[in-house]
Amino acid sequence: MSEGLTGRRVVVVGAGSRTGRLLAHAASAAGAELVLAGPDPRKLEWTAGELAGPSTVVPVDLADEASIEALAARAGRVDHLVSTAAMPANGPLEELELADIRRAFDAKVIGPMLLAKHLAGQFAEDGSLTFFSGVAAWRPAPARTVMATTNGALAFLVQALAVELAPVRVNAVSPGIVDSGSWDGLGAGKEDFLKGVATRNPARRVGTPEDLVKAVLYAIDSPYVTGTVLHVDGGGRLV
Repeated sequence: MSEGLTGRRVVVVGAGSRTGRLLAHAASAAGAELVLAGPDPRKLEWTAGELAGPSTVVPVDLADEASIEALAARAGRVDHLVSTAAMPANGPLEELELADIRRAFDAKVIGPMLLAKHLAGQFAEDGSLTFFSGVAAWRPAPARTVMATTNGALAFLVQALAVELAPVRVNAVSPGIVDSGSWDGLGAGKEDFLKGVATRNPARRVGTPEDLVKAVLYAIDSPYVTGTVLHVDGGGRLV
């Protein structure tokens, strides 16, 4: 990886999240120049302050095309882009609010499409875009209709973009249950929940943010992989 990213420019959308920060650390340690993007400038500055190499902070709102266009202008030449963005809209169908549904699609489908639209002409020929889908697309569940739909739409979007943007590569990482902090709201029930997931998963464990970063780096560094969803779910979609 160090040779593959030395002197390359990597845009990380969602660099204020735990997974986004870890990815930024890994890319920076491998010699990349980072463009850190996301909705919260304070978290982006926090990430930037932790990196050994150069970085630029650019706030972006994936629901605002002008904001994405401004990111493209600031980013300049790009080698790789990764977006970890997600805005879940979970709950029973009859309780869903239209505004929440639209935000979920902005983060997972419309935003990625607009990122491709405004940045496509700035990628190196051996560049790539990597987005985050999710296991819910393959294992839908009650109260997860929006999550399943947006993640599934993204899986098909990367195929279409891989054809349209060729030779620039486009892939997705699809996490399963990952202990990234998103389950902390379960309180005392978190440990039992994660143990139950590990018991059912063929891999007999839950995921970590480090697992996701490894998958992203594989997608970035693999010149013959495009239009592909990398399932990082411990086999959870199968059971």
